[in-house]
Parts: sequence; C-alpha cells; structure tokens
Amino acid sequence: METRRISDALSVSPQITAADIDDLAKAGFRAIICNRPDGEGADQPLYEEIETAARNAGIEARYMPVTSGKVTDENADDFATAMRELPGPVFAYCRTGTRCATLWSLSQAEVLDSAEILAATKSAGYDMAGVVRRIVNGGKTPTDTGDAFYDVVIVGGGAAGIAVAASLKSRKPDLDVAIIDPADIHYYQPGWTMVGGGIFDAATTAKTMGSLIPKGVHWVKSAVAAFEPDDNAVVLDGCRVVKYQRLIVCPGIKLDWHAVDGLVETLGKNGVTSNYRYDLAPYTWELVSGMKQGRAIFTQPPMPIKCAGAPQKAMYLSGDHWHKSGTLKNIDIQFNNAGGVLFGVKDYVPALEEYVKKYDADLNFFHNLVAVDGAAKKAWFDVAKPDTEVTRVEMEFDMMHVCPPQVAPDFIRVSPLADAAGWVDVDQSTLRHARYDNIWSLGDVMNAPNAKTAAAARMQAPTVADNIIADIAGKSPVSAYNGYGSCPLTVERGKIVLAEFGYGGVLLPSFPKWVIDGTKPTRAAWLLKEKLLPPVYWRGMLKGKEWLAKPEKVSAR
Repeated sequence: METRRISDALSVSPQITAADIDDLAKAGFRAIICNRPDGEGADQPLYEEIETAARNAGIEARYMPVTSGKVTDENADDFATAMRELPGPVFAYCRTGTRCATLWSLSQAEVLDSAEILAATKSAGYDMAGVVRRIVNGGKTPTDTGDAFYDVVIVGGGAAGIAVAASLKSRKPDLDVAIIDPADIHYYQPGWTMVGGGIFDAATTAKTMGSLIPKGVHWVKSAVAAFEPDDNAVVLDGCRVVKYQRLIVCPGIKLDWHAVDGLVETLGKNGVTSNYRYDLAPYTWELVSGMKQGRAIFTQPPMPIKCAGAPQKAMYLSGDHWHKSGTLKNIDIQFNNAGGVLFGVKDYVPALEEYVKKYDADLNFFHNLVAVDGAAKKAWFDVAKPDTEVTRVEMEFDMMHVCPPQVAPDFIRVSPLADAAGWVDVDQSTLRHARYDNIWSLGDVMNAPNAKTAAAARMQAPTVADNIIADIAGKSPVSAYNGYGSCPLTVERGKIVLAEFGYGGVLLPSFPKWVIDGTKPTRAAWLLKEKLLPPVYWRGMLKGKEWLAKPEKVSAR
C-alpha cells in the first residue's frame, strides 16, 4: 500500500485491499472514501469487502465512485461534503489516487490559493494540469474562458519583461506582443542599495507601469494563475485564458520573508530593515545615520538570490558612513553569510577583504538566519559548517539588515515549466525552454547558473529577442547568452568594485582596464553606478536600445 499525504486532513493512494485496513487504522485514519467504481478492473476487490474490513477496524467508509476521466462538478461538491462530515483524518483511494487528488483539488478551489493546491498535489506525485482551469475557476467547469490571442505573450513586466518586449518590437514592429503583469508601479531595484546608503531618494526608483510599456505592446493587467503549455495557454486569475504562439516567462523572484520565523512581524521597526524592499530602504538609512554605537548585523541567505553582492553592499555603505562620522570604533559589524565565501568570483575578493578589514567587520560564514525577535533585539542563526552537525546560535543586535531567502514564484514552482528546484528550465545558452520549443525565459526566474542581476537581464533580452525572431523565420537560434552579470559593489561612498563576469566566473569586463579596472575600487565605476546606469536603464534597456548588451552570435544551421 502506497500512502500519499496531500494535507493534514487527507491522504490518498492507488487501489487497496481489505488486508491494508489494519495498517490504516494503526496509522490513525478514521474514515475511508472509495472513488473507484466496482468492476473497473479484473484484479479489483469489491467495495463491500473494504467496507466490511473497515467497519471491523472501527473506521467509517463511504462509497463515492467516479468514472475515470469524468470528474464532474457534482462529484467535487459531494467530496467536499464528505470531507466535512467524515471524522478525520480521511484516506481516499481509486485506481491510482489521481481521481481522489482531483476531487480534493476542486473541492478546495474556493478555500486555498491555486498555487497551494497545485503544490500539495505535486508533492504527492499528482499532476493537476488537466483541471487547472477548473481550479482557478473556483472548482467549477468554466463556461466562458474569454480567450485572447497574441503572437508573443510575456509573463512579467519587470526589467526583463519590458526590455525583451522593447527588443522584440524594435526588430519586428508588426509583432503582436502582450505583457501580463498586475503591478501599477515598476521599480529600478538596483537603486535601492543607494537609497539605503542615503544617496538616492526612493521616489527616483519608481515609475508607473503604464508609462514604461513599449508602444504597440498590449498590457494585460492581471496575475497569472497557471500555465497550459501543451495548449499554448496562460490561465489568469478569474480563469481568463490568454493564448500565444510563443511565450516568454520572466516574472522575477519571490522574496520569502515568511521563511524566517518572526521576521514579517518586525520588518520596518525594532531596528530590522532591508534594502530588498522599496518601503524599507529609507529605514535602512534612518537606522545607519542615527546609529552611534551597538551591534549591526548584515545577513545573506543561501543562494540563489538576486544581486548576490547586495547584502554586503549595505554593510560597506553603512561602515563607510560610520567611519566618516567617527562612530565606527563604537559599532560592532557582523556579516552573517549562509554561504562559505565572501564573493563567488575570486578575482574580486582581495579588494573586498580590504574593506572588511577597514570597517573591522566580522565575517561569519555558514550562518543562516532562521528566526528573529525584534522586540527583544535577538536573532538566531543555524550554523552549518562542512562536515559538522548544524548548531543554532543566538546573537543580539541593535540594527539588522536582512536579505530574505528567495525562491521562484509559487505559480512557477508548481507549473510544468519548472525544474525539480522550481525554476524555469532553460538551455543556458539560447534561453529556450528545455522541453517546450515555443517558450523562452530570462531574468531571475530561470535556472541558468548566472548571477541574478538587472545587468544580466539587459544582456539576456536581446538574446531572447534575436532567437524568437529567428524562430519565427524558421531558423535555428542565432544568439547565445554567455552568463554575463554585473555587480557594482559599493565599497564606500564614491568608489565601487565593478564585478563583471559570466558562466564559470570568467571575467567579462565592459571597459579596458585603463578606463575601469573592475578588480579594484574606482571612482569611475562609482560614477557609472550613480550617474550613468539609471538613464541606461530607463532610457536604454526599457526602450529597446541595447547599449552594452550585444549578445554573442552562433552559426545558424
């Protein structure tokens, strides 16, 4: 007997026999539902045999047969009623367990988010792709899908989405392109480090989404609930369906604040802040500029995260302010990194270590933030050093800058597009999906082993655009992404270590060494970050002007 847990209230399995009932009773199940009609298979015991054994074991049983492949709305309603009436936990079975999982999914559609339902069934080994529209539609069969159709649909209106839309339109103006995104505001997120350092005003990093959507591109202002790649369809909240010839997936990354116990309750107060949120970056500067003594902790979670240098950028700019204001000697800086190195590309580490030394910061590797009590000014870290048991340590703080754990968005993780870790599965060179030839992905959500930065998306957008235009013409991919990413490490106000690298940590500088030597802190790199990159972003990247973003070419076959 193979028991698969779907929720605290329900487990399901393929066909059972009367001999399995005692084991179910010992496991604590108090009710059984049979969703398989008698006589469906030659080797199938009758329901009456199961019911008799269940009664003898003190378990309530209910016969609710459902024809394979024909789960009706009434079936789902009846299943929901049974789940309310029967004592729990409940065990349900059919030939494979799929009908039971489907009934549960539809019965919970008005109670749980569709991503929660898909995640629960996926973890139990059941694919609900065939009923995803019904789940999104509250468990009922849609009567009007309200379909729209576009040549190219782009999921996500962040840096990657708008840039690739602009790049496509610049290559083929008559292409019918739509961006799906529910947000009203678009943010220049690389600027939030500077906001937290007291250099940028937060308002300069935000513009209305409507002002940035490229001319001629449709804006579907809605959230995506699910994907149906076999039908070339995207299902929106409310069960509207948008169909496409080609799909680009770039909804960004999810900041998983809830993964740290107590963090959500204390963010923005009690000295706990983060430059990873627009509304909190100004609080970072408020804390830094007002701090005269005490302990400041800066955290970095396990990879992958967007802009892997951002947690230490916050530390450097804070340390620089305290150094210049004469208070550094009274401040204990702790950098708690879940990883084992300061920066993943070794060529940049010596320059960074000099600043760690300058600010007298302690580097605590393999320290992962797991809980925080803001009112008590205490944080807990799991220390997982190689070849040792995990230990938990407590640290007090006066200020703590948190970089949250990060995962793919829920609707991506449970979709057919995801790899085993939840990221969109692509070829790391062409950025085409590994299984679906008419789907591409770029930005933070895909699984290529590159740094998740805006600069990476700037390079990826023309690569994807080139390859889609080639695909429309019936050609093989013509452009290759080399893994380029850039991380301007703000080591002090006025100087930056400009890290630029590709796959495997290969250095990919944009400028000759005599202009900017990226392995050393330079004033020129600071001017690039402060003065040039914002207009490059707003007026170049999002407008289809591919400055500093020429992709590598591959031979067409």
